[in-house]
Amino acid sequence: MTPRRILVIKLGALGDFVQALGPFAAIRARFPTASITLLTTRPFVGLARACPWFDEVWIDDKPRFWQIRRLLTLRRRLRGGGFDRVYDLQTSDRSSSYFRLIGGTVEWSGIARGCSHPHANPNRDRMHTIERQREQLAMAGIPDVPPPDLSWVAAGTTTDFGLGDPYVLICPGGAAHRPAKRWPAERFGAVAARLTKRGLIPVLLGTEAEAEAIATIRATCPKAVDLSGRTGFLDILGLGRSAVAAIGNDTGPMHLIAAAGCPSVVLFSADSNPDLCAPRGRVTILRRPNLADLGEAETTAALIRLLSV
Repeated sequence: MTPRRILVIKLGALGDFVQALGPFAAIRARFPTASITLLTTRPFVGLARACPWFDEVWIDDKPRFWQIRRLLTLRRRLRGGGFDRVYDLQTSDRSSSYFRLIGGTVEWSGIARGCSHPHANPNRDRMHTIERQREQLAMAGIPDVPPPDLSWVAAGTTTDFGLGDPYVLICPGGAAHRPAKRWPAERFGAVAARLTKRGLIPVLLGTEAEAEAIATIRATCPKAVDLSGRTGFLDILGLGRSAVAAIGNDTGPMHLIAAAGCPSVVLFSADSNPDLCAPRGRVTILRRPNLADLGEAETTAALIRLLSV
């Protein structure tokens, strides 16, 4: 049976959401006339609603198991959606539990016990996210998952921020609870200074959490442009389409930038495995067990190689 109403589940985090853009597009291409709803978390609603693949975007506030009233509300909404097919691209314990909330009879692609279209690969957790989702959809009857077409993302955002050309994006941030994933800010500052000598404009991205790191970078390279706190996800995608290159830690914004087609250098420590989660595209991975052991000369050279291709 061709599904008429489809639910897609992708709750986060940002890098995982970006790596689901191809599967989102593939589901829409396979079912062009279906009504497709995305269930996601609040931080990604704006980005999801801008995507051309969904008719509706629902927010999952992820109620705890003891929040009975909120769980019942979520169950009513899921059951009231009239879905005849679910693609669970989160494949977590939480999202799998929604198979039971929705009633357990709907066609379901994921890893929930008893679902109709299981991703039946015992090695799935050793696969890169993109290959894992591609195989999951193939087992559910969607064999073609090409890279997503991001032409819908507005280009030319440099005008909005008053930037000149050419510029290089720098993302010095990372998860606050995983400091080992962050390259020392003074190293980013040294790279920024080297870039300015080549006539390139370093553009710094981040949030208030990166204020100290960005201040350190600008102390070394006053010519760097600080856009911290001024860019949403769509802005970052737009900036990535116009930038000549980017460098940053293993963090969500680098996934957005790489997805936009920007040549990127992404830095990994022992805290994460690029074989499982690295951004794809024109990406160079530099990895050290301790990122403090990575020198600015090597990262600058990697950037320059990307620029020369």
